Amino acid sequence: MKKILIVDDEEHIRLLLQEELEDEGYQIITAADGETALRLIPEEKPDLVTLDIKMPGESGLMILRKIREIDYNLPVILCTAYSSYKTYFSAVAADHYVVKSSDFSELKEKIRGIFEGHPPQDRDLPERS
Repeated sequence: MKKILIVDDEEHIRLLLQEELEDEGYQIITAADGETALRLIPEEKPDLVTLDIKMPGESGLMILRKIREIDYNLPVILCTAYSSYKTYFSAVAADHYVVKSSDFSELKEKIRGIFEGHPPQDRDLPERS
């Protein structure tokens, strides 16, 4: 069973995502902030991380950079309410960028694609070099 770490400061979002992704057959662990997430990654060894950008303390973009230092190949999906961050240079380090909505189908599709090893047809971020 694939393990997903959900990082979001809003408890109701964490719970909603947890329920939706458990229904898809994934094992879910959660973190309310980046510091906790960085501690959980080596302990829990998730197969994928969904990461909010706007959080108290360090932003998700800073946490993304630290995740890449811990495990460069760990897939990370930025999952935020703000589409404007998509153009930030530091967002390019993510595998995907999903704007939060009440419909989780796009996020589920990105997760499924990563786990099935299918590169996205229409990449939603500029290519990393």
